Amino acid sequence: MENVSCVKEFILLGLSKNKGEEKICFVVFFLLYMIIVAGNLLIVITVISSHHLNSPMYFFLCYLSLVDICYSSVTVPKMVADFLVEKKTISFVGCIAQLFGVHFFGCTEIFILTVMAYDRYIAICRPLHYTMLMTRHACGWMVFGSWVGGFVHSTVQTLLTTRLPFCGPNKIEHYFCDVHPLLQLACTDTYFVGIIVVANSGMIALSCFFILILSYIVILFSLRRHTSEGRQKALSTCGSHITVVILFFGPCTFTYIRSSSNLSEDKWVALFYTVITPMLNPIIYTLRNEEVKSAMRKLWNRKVRSEKDEV
Repeated sequence: MENVSCVKEFILLGLSKNKGEEKICFVVFFLLYMIIVAGNLLIVITVISSHHLNSPMYFFLCYLSLVDICYSSVTVPKMVADFLVEKKTISFVGCIAQLFGVHFFGCTEIFILTVMAYDRYIAICRPLHYTMLMTRHACGWMVFGSWVGGFVHSTVQTLLTTRLPFCGPNKIEHYFCDVHPLLQLACTDTYFVGIIVVANSGMIALSCFFILILSYIVILFSLRRHTSEGRQKALSTCGSHITVVILFFGPCTFTYIRSSSNLSEDKWVALFYTVITPMLNPIIYTLRNEEVKSAMRKLWNRKVRSEKDEV
Protein backbone atom coordinates (compact mmCIF):
# COMPACT_ATOMS: atom_id res chain seq x y z
CA MET A 1 0.00 0.00 0.00
CA GLU A 2 1.59 3.31 -1.04
CA ASN A 3 1.56 6.08 1.52
CA VAL A 4 -0.22 9.10 0.01
CA SER A 5 -0.54 11.01 3.29
CA CYS A 6 -1.09 14.75 3.04
CA VAL A 7 -1.43 15.24 6.81
CA LYS A 8 1.65 17.05 8.15
CA GLU A 9 0.58 17.26 11.79
CA PHE A 10 -1.94 15.82 14.22
CA ILE A 11 -3.95 17.45 17.00
CA LEU A 12 -3.98 15.59 20.32
CA LEU A 13 -7.29 16.10 22.12
CA GLY A 14 -5.69 15.20 25.47
CA LEU A 15 -7.38 14.29 28.72
CA SER A 16 -9.58 17.34 29.16
CA LYS A 17 -10.92 20.36 27.28
CA ASN A 18 -11.70 22.34 30.45
CA LYS A 19 -9.08 25.05 31.17
CA GLY A 20 -9.48 24.78 34.93
CA GLU A 21 -9.06 21.01 34.86
CA GLU A 22 -6.04 21.33 32.57
CA LYS A 23 -4.25 23.60 35.07
CA ILE A 24 -4.87 21.09 37.85
CA CYS A 25 -3.73 18.25 35.58
CA PHE A 26 -0.56 20.18 34.73
CA VAL A 27 0.44 20.41 38.40
CA VAL A 28 -0.55 16.80 39.20
CA PHE A 29 1.16 15.15 36.23
CA PHE A 30 4.24 17.37 36.47
CA LEU A 31 4.70 16.23 40.08
CA LEU A 32 4.01 12.61 39.14
CA TYR A 33 6.63 12.77 36.38
CA MET A 34 9.19 14.22 38.82
CA ILE A 35 8.42 11.33 41.20
CA ILE A 36 8.81 8.80 38.36
CA VAL A 37 12.21 10.15 37.31
CA ALA A 38 13.52 10.70 40.85
CA GLY A 39 12.27 7.36 42.22
CA ASN A 40 13.52 5.21 39.36
CA LEU A 41 16.80 7.13 39.08
CA LEU A 42 17.35 6.52 42.80
CA ILE A 43 16.89 2.76 42.20
CA VAL A 44 19.41 2.84 39.32
CA ILE A 45 22.01 4.80 41.33
CA THR A 46 21.52 2.62 44.42
CA VAL A 47 21.95 -0.65 42.52
CA ILE A 48 24.99 0.61 40.59
CA SER A 49 26.75 2.08 43.64
CA SER A 50 26.02 -0.72 46.14
CA HIS A 51 28.30 -3.76 46.32
CA HIS A 52 25.59 -5.72 48.15
CA LEU A 53 23.01 -5.41 45.38
CA ASN A 54 24.94 -7.40 42.78
CA SER A 55 22.54 -10.32 42.34
CA PRO A 56 20.64 -10.86 39.04
CA MET A 57 17.38 -9.70 40.67
CA TYR A 58 18.80 -6.21 41.25
CA PHE A 59 20.53 -6.22 37.87
CA PHE A 60 17.11 -6.65 36.22
CA LEU A 61 15.49 -4.17 38.61
CA CYS A 62 18.05 -1.55 37.56
CA TYR A 63 17.12 -1.99 33.90
CA LEU A 64 13.39 -2.05 34.72
CA SER A 65 13.76 1.35 36.40
CA LEU A 66 15.74 2.67 33.43
CA VAL A 67 13.02 1.51 31.02
CA ASP A 68 10.34 3.10 33.23
CA ILE A 69 12.09 6.48 33.01
CA CYS A 70 12.34 6.21 29.22
CA TYR A 71 8.80 4.89 28.84
CA SER A 72 7.20 7.75 30.76
CA SER A 73 9.47 10.32 29.11
CA VAL A 74 8.06 9.40 25.70
CA THR A 75 4.53 10.52 26.62
CA VAL A 76 4.30 12.47 29.90
CA PRO A 77 6.42 15.60 29.11
CA LYS A 78 4.43 16.20 25.91
CA MET A 79 1.15 15.66 27.78
CA VAL A 80 2.21 18.06 30.57
CA ALA A 81 3.28 20.74 28.06
CA ASP A 82 -0.02 20.38 26.18
CA PHE A 83 -1.98 21.31 29.32
CA LEU A 84 -0.60 24.85 28.92
CA VAL A 85 -1.33 25.40 25.22
CA GLU A 86 -4.53 25.97 23.29
CA LYS A 87 -3.69 23.86 20.24
CA LYS A 88 -2.04 20.53 21.11
CA THR A 89 -0.27 19.72 17.86
CA ILE A 90 2.39 17.16 17.04
CA SER A 91 4.14 16.75 13.70
CA PHE A 92 3.64 13.60 11.63
CA VAL A 93 7.26 12.58 12.20
CA GLY A 94 7.01 13.37 15.92
CA CYS A 95 3.82 11.32 16.15
CA ILE A 96 5.43 8.29 14.51
CA ALA A 97 8.51 8.67 16.74
CA GLN A 98 6.28 8.74 19.81
CA LEU A 99 4.40 5.66 18.58
CA PHE A 100 7.72 3.84 18.12
CA GLY A 101 8.96 4.86 21.57
CA VAL A 102 5.79 3.81 23.38
CA HIS A 103 5.85 0.32 21.88
CA PHE A 104 9.62 -0.05 22.10
CA PHE A 105 9.91 0.71 25.81
CA GLY A 106 6.54 -0.84 26.67
CA CYS A 107 7.41 -4.17 25.02
CA THR A 108 10.92 -4.10 26.51
CA GLU A 109 9.36 -3.72 29.96
CA ILE A 110 7.12 -6.73 29.32
CA PHE A 111 10.15 -8.87 28.44
CA ILE A 112 12.17 -7.65 31.45
CA LEU A 113 9.27 -8.44 33.79
CA THR A 114 9.13 -11.93 32.25
CA VAL A 115 12.88 -12.39 32.72
CA MET A 116 12.54 -11.29 36.36
CA ALA A 117 9.92 -14.00 36.88
CA TYR A 118 12.29 -16.57 35.37
CA ASP A 119 15.00 -15.35 37.76
CA ARG A 120 12.71 -15.92 40.76
CA TYR A 121 11.76 -19.36 39.42
CA ILE A 122 15.41 -20.46 39.20
CA ALA A 123 16.24 -18.93 42.61
CA ILE A 124 13.38 -20.68 44.42
CA CYS A 125 12.82 -23.90 42.46
CA ARG A 126 16.39 -24.68 41.39
CA PRO A 127 18.62 -22.95 43.98
CA LEU A 128 21.57 -25.34 43.50
CA HIS A 129 21.78 -24.40 39.81
CA TYR A 130 21.16 -20.67 40.32
CA THR A 131 24.77 -19.42 40.16
CA MET A 132 25.45 -21.63 37.15
CA LEU A 133 22.36 -20.59 35.17
CA MET A 134 22.05 -16.91 36.16
CA THR A 135 25.58 -15.74 35.39
CA ARG A 136 26.33 -12.10 34.64
CA HIS A 137 26.87 -13.06 31.01
CA ALA A 138 23.50 -14.86 30.81
CA CYS A 139 21.69 -11.97 32.50
CA GLY A 140 23.27 -9.53 30.07
CA TRP A 141 22.03 -11.56 27.11
CA MET A 142 18.52 -11.70 28.63
CA VAL A 143 18.40 -7.91 28.95
CA PHE A 144 19.83 -7.50 25.45
CA GLY A 145 17.18 -9.90 24.13
CA SER A 146 14.49 -7.82 25.87
CA TRP A 147 15.69 -4.67 24.11
CA VAL A 148 15.89 -6.45 20.74
CA GLY A 149 12.42 -7.95 21.21
CA GLY A 150 11.01 -4.51 22.03
CA PHE A 151 12.71 -3.04 18.96
CA VAL A 152 11.36 -5.72 16.60
CA HIS A 153 7.82 -5.41 17.97
CA SER A 154 7.88 -1.62 17.78
CA THR A 155 9.30 -1.66 14.24
CA VAL A 156 6.45 -3.89 13.04
CA GLN A 157 3.79 -1.69 14.66
CA THR A 158 5.38 1.49 13.32
CA LEU A 159 5.87 0.23 9.75
CA LEU A 160 2.27 -1.00 9.57
CA THR A 161 1.06 2.44 10.64
CA THR A 162 3.35 4.57 8.47
CA ARG A 163 2.28 2.64 5.37
CA LEU A 164 -1.29 3.89 5.85
CA PRO A 165 -2.50 7.01 4.01
CA PHE A 166 -3.68 9.94 6.17
CA CYS A 167 -5.54 12.48 4.06
CA GLY A 168 -8.47 13.69 6.13
CA PRO A 169 -9.18 14.22 9.83
CA ASN A 170 -6.13 14.74 12.02
CA LYS A 171 -7.59 14.90 15.53
CA ILE A 172 -6.37 12.09 17.80
CA GLU A 173 -8.64 11.13 20.70
CA HIS A 174 -5.68 10.53 23.03
CA TYR A 175 -2.85 12.31 24.84
CA PHE A 176 -0.18 10.53 22.77
CA CYS A 177 0.13 8.89 19.37
CA ASP A 178 -0.79 5.21 19.44
CA VAL A 179 -1.76 2.56 16.93
CA HIS A 180 -5.52 2.35 17.49
CA PRO A 181 -6.23 6.11 17.29
CA LEU A 182 -4.13 6.39 14.12
CA LEU A 183 -5.88 3.42 12.50
CA GLN A 184 -9.19 5.23 12.93
CA LEU A 185 -7.83 8.31 11.15
CA ALA A 186 -6.44 6.45 8.10
CA CYS A 187 -8.41 7.07 4.90
CA THR A 188 -8.47 3.42 3.87
CA ASP A 189 -9.82 0.13 5.15
CA THR A 190 -7.67 -0.84 8.16
CA TYR A 191 -9.43 -4.10 9.07
CA PHE A 192 -6.56 -6.44 8.19
CA VAL A 193 -3.91 -4.06 9.52
CA GLY A 194 -5.89 -3.88 12.75
CA ILE A 195 -5.93 -7.68 12.99
CA ILE A 196 -2.15 -7.85 12.50
CA VAL A 197 -1.60 -5.09 15.10
CA VAL A 198 -3.79 -6.84 17.66
CA ALA A 199 -2.23 -10.23 16.87
CA ASN A 200 1.28 -8.79 17.24
CA SER A 201 0.55 -7.10 20.57
CA GLY A 202 -1.71 -9.89 21.81
CA MET A 203 0.78 -12.66 21.04
CA ILE A 204 3.50 -10.94 23.05
CA ALA A 205 1.29 -9.85 25.95
CA LEU A 206 -0.56 -13.17 26.35
CA SER A 207 2.49 -15.42 25.87
CA CYS A 208 4.53 -13.43 28.40
CA PHE A 209 1.59 -13.32 30.80
CA PHE A 210 1.16 -17.09 30.45
CA ILE A 211 4.86 -17.63 31.25
CA LEU A 212 4.56 -15.34 34.26
CA ILE A 213 1.50 -17.12 35.63
CA LEU A 214 3.05 -20.55 35.02
CA SER A 215 6.27 -19.47 36.76
CA TYR A 216 4.46 -18.33 39.88
CA ILE A 217 2.21 -21.39 40.02
CA VAL A 218 5.34 -23.57 40.03
CA ILE A 219 6.97 -21.27 42.60
CA LEU A 220 3.98 -21.45 44.94
CA PHE A 221 3.97 -25.25 44.80
CA SER A 222 7.71 -25.30 45.38
CA LEU A 223 7.45 -23.06 48.46
CA ARG A 224 5.66 -25.81 50.37
CA ARG A 225 9.04 -27.54 50.80
CA HIS A 226 10.72 -24.43 52.25
CA THR A 227 10.98 -23.37 55.87
CA SER A 228 8.61 -20.72 57.21
CA GLU A 229 11.36 -18.07 57.13
CA GLY A 230 12.44 -18.98 53.60
CA ARG A 231 8.84 -19.03 52.44
CA GLN A 232 8.21 -15.57 53.86
CA LYS A 233 11.33 -14.09 52.23
CA ALA A 234 10.48 -15.66 48.86
CA LEU A 235 6.88 -14.43 49.01
CA SER A 236 8.11 -10.93 49.83
CA THR A 237 10.23 -10.62 46.69
CA CYS A 238 7.68 -12.44 44.52
CA GLY A 239 4.83 -10.36 45.94
CA SER A 240 6.47 -7.14 44.76
CA HIS A 241 6.93 -8.52 41.28
CA ILE A 242 3.39 -9.93 41.06
CA THR A 243 1.97 -6.53 42.10
CA VAL A 244 3.92 -4.75 39.35
CA VAL A 245 2.89 -7.39 36.78
CA ILE A 246 -0.81 -6.97 37.61
CA LEU A 247 -0.61 -3.15 37.51
CA PHE A 248 1.20 -3.17 34.16
CA PHE A 249 -0.24 -6.18 32.32
CA GLY A 250 -3.87 -5.62 33.30
CA PRO A 251 -4.42 -2.22 31.62
CA CYS A 252 -1.89 -2.95 28.85
CA THR A 253 -3.61 -6.20 27.88
CA PHE A 254 -7.04 -4.53 28.03
CA THR A 255 -5.87 -1.92 25.51
CA TYR A 256 -3.86 -3.95 23.00
CA ILE A 257 -5.40 -7.41 22.65
CA ARG A 258 -8.69 -6.12 21.32
CA SER A 259 -9.83 -3.92 18.49
CA SER A 260 -10.38 -0.61 20.22
CA SER A 261 -13.76 1.06 19.79
CA ASN A 262 -13.77 3.44 22.77
CA LEU A 263 -10.66 5.64 22.52
CA SER A 264 -11.92 7.97 25.25
CA GLU A 265 -11.86 5.00 27.64
CA ASP A 266 -8.51 3.74 26.37
CA LYS A 267 -6.65 6.97 27.09
CA TRP A 268 -7.63 6.85 30.77
CA VAL A 269 -6.62 3.20 30.97
CA ALA A 270 -3.28 4.13 29.36
CA LEU A 271 -2.47 6.33 32.35
CA PHE A 272 -1.95 3.17 34.41
CA TYR A 273 0.89 1.77 32.33
CA THR A 274 2.47 5.08 31.24
CA VAL A 275 2.27 6.98 34.56
CA ILE A 276 0.93 5.05 37.56
CA THR A 277 2.97 1.83 37.26
CA PRO A 278 6.33 3.56 36.55
CA MET A 279 5.66 5.79 39.58
CA LEU A 280 4.73 2.90 41.89
CA ASN A 281 7.53 0.51 40.85
CA PRO A 282 10.25 2.11 43.04
CA ILE A 283 7.85 2.31 45.99
CA ILE A 284 6.73 -1.32 45.63
CA TYR A 285 10.26 -2.70 45.31
CA THR A 286 11.76 -0.59 48.12
CA LEU A 287 9.00 -0.84 50.74
CA ARG A 288 9.07 -4.65 50.65
CA ASN A 289 12.82 -5.06 50.30
CA GLU A 290 15.10 -4.52 53.29
CA GLU A 291 18.27 -4.90 51.19
CA VAL A 292 17.33 -2.01 48.90
CA LYS A 293 16.30 0.20 51.83
CA SER A 294 19.56 -0.59 53.64
CA ALA A 295 21.60 0.21 50.51
CA MET A 296 19.73 3.53 50.13
CA ARG A 297 20.45 4.46 53.76
CA LYS A 298 24.15 3.68 53.28
CA LEU A 299 24.21 5.73 50.07
CA TRP A 300 22.57 8.66 51.86
CA ASN A 301 24.93 8.43 54.87
CA ARG A 302 27.92 8.31 52.50
CA LYS A 303 26.65 11.46 50.74
CA VAL A 304 26.13 13.28 54.07
CA ARG A 305 29.63 12.33 55.30
CA SER A 306 31.25 13.50 52.04
CA GLU A 307 29.45 16.86 52.32
CA LYS A 308 30.62 17.29 55.91
CA ASP A 309 34.21 16.50 54.88
CA GLU A 310 34.03 19.16 52.16
CA VAL A 311 32.84 21.72 54.71
